[in-house]
Amino acid sequence: MRTYLVTGGAGFIGSNYIHYMFGKYGDRIRIINVDALTYAGNLENLKDVENRENYTFVKADICDKGAISEIFAQNEIDRVVHFAAESHVDRSIRDPEVFVRTNVLGTAVMLNCAKAAWELPDGSFQEGKKFLHVSTDEVYGSLPEDDNAFFYETTPYDPHSPYSASKASSDLLVKSYMDTYHFPANITNCSNNYGPYQFPEKLIPLIINNALQGKKLPVYGDGRNVRDWLFVEDHVRAIDMVQEKGRLFETYNIGGHNEKQNIEIIRIILEALQEMLPANDPRRAYVKEDLITYVEDRKGHDRRYAIAPDKIRAEVGWEPETMFQEGIRKTIRWFFENEDWMKNVTSGGYQKYYDEMYGGRKQIGENR
Repeated sequence: MRTYLVTGGAGFIGSNYIHYMFGKYGDRIRIINVDALTYAGNLENLKDVENRENYTFVKADICDKGAISEIFAQNEIDRVVHFAAESHVDRSIRDPEVFVRTNVLGTAVMLNCAKAAWELPDGSFQEGKKFLHVSTDEVYGSLPEDDNAFFYETTPYDPHSPYSASKASSDLLVKSYMDTYHFPANITNCSNNYGPYQFPEKLIPLIINNALQGKKLPVYGDGRNVRDWLFVEDHVRAIDMVQEKGRLFETYNIGGHNEKQNIEIIRIILEALQEMLPANDPRRAYVKEDLITYVEDRKGHDRRYAIAPDKIRAEVGWEPETMFQEGIRKTIRWFFENEDWMKNVTSGGYQKYYDEMYGGRKQIGENR
């Protein structure tokens, strides 16, 4: 049975990845989920898998070398999928040091622990071991607004926020381990994700939640910043395919070919909500363009992102399957069906779930 160590598995993309992997492989794999359960880590995302015999949750900080080393010592880890990161640009502008600690130091700890566990006496590595570092297209900076240019794997790094700078630094750390030690790894850089379980400070769940309550819909600047949107299920499928088919030591860009201005995204969501809400639902009266409120632009706000997924298509056989009009309706439908999840997240109630579920259980690393 292959064992996966997933960092940040209680977060948005990590939890979707765990659902996908169990859906595809079932009992043929084991997953150890390591998450510090900061504000965006929510174990309610994984209620349906927590009782599986081949699933283990460990509350630990990826910067804690002792805790991570112990996980490797107690388990035969075959694959590491490294999602754990501080990821919100606005938070990075307010407190950059937190992002440097988690995204840079945390990645270094994960690399060192995996290297120590997998390295053979001759400096080579055990066959079949792989480390996949999940990163972002924001490391590339900004593209011209009215250009057909795209981000490629060869695009020079040009990060503009503390968040993207910390992710660029972590990417380069992984690359240095591949180059220096021939460490068995891949890097993936993805575009903006959306879908189930996304924390509601991000644009799409924020707009959905605010609109349903008749709250203002904040838009930075003129709202014309362009992002390439990727449905999270497409992303996690790509990660699995890179691990199975990707060439070691390579970087793969994962993009959705769904480029849209932020203001366009908001209007699409409002239109979809009007179509999908039942005629007798009083929230229909709230969903209006009048809620759109332009606010001061974010500092260092990149104008346009767009990924060319040519390499992953050619080498791995992946391409996005979910266009935005379909994906946004899947996302809205999920939020309709999981209103208690949103209430718990926005109230902070989700943070009690760990204590209720795991407070009395012994975990890996508790004997330290």
